[in-house]
Amino acid sequence: MKFLKSRKVKLAAAAVLFFITAVILFFNKDGILKYIKLKNDVDKLKRRIAEVEAENKRLEGEIDSLQNKIPAKIEKTAREKYNMIREGETAIKVVEE
Repeated sequence: MKFLKSRKVKLAAAAVLFFITAVILFFNKDGILKYIKLKNDVDKLKRRIAEVEAENKRLEGEIDSLQNKIPAKIEKTAREKYNMIREGETAIKVVEE
């Protein structure tokens, strides 16, 4: 009988200790939930950095093409960015409804 009571008390104490430890791990200011949130933030920032680096490479290629005076690139940029046309051409603006 004493053995069963002693075992129940130990089991209850272990359960309470486990519960308190779990609460501390999850809900304190440096807990697991904060760690998971920060890890997700870091992952998002890494993806954003990769996107910006890819955009930088693309822009560097565009700058290089323009600095090397590649005629096709210069013409494409003039037409797309600055709406320029060649002499004798007529510009047509399409308006979507």
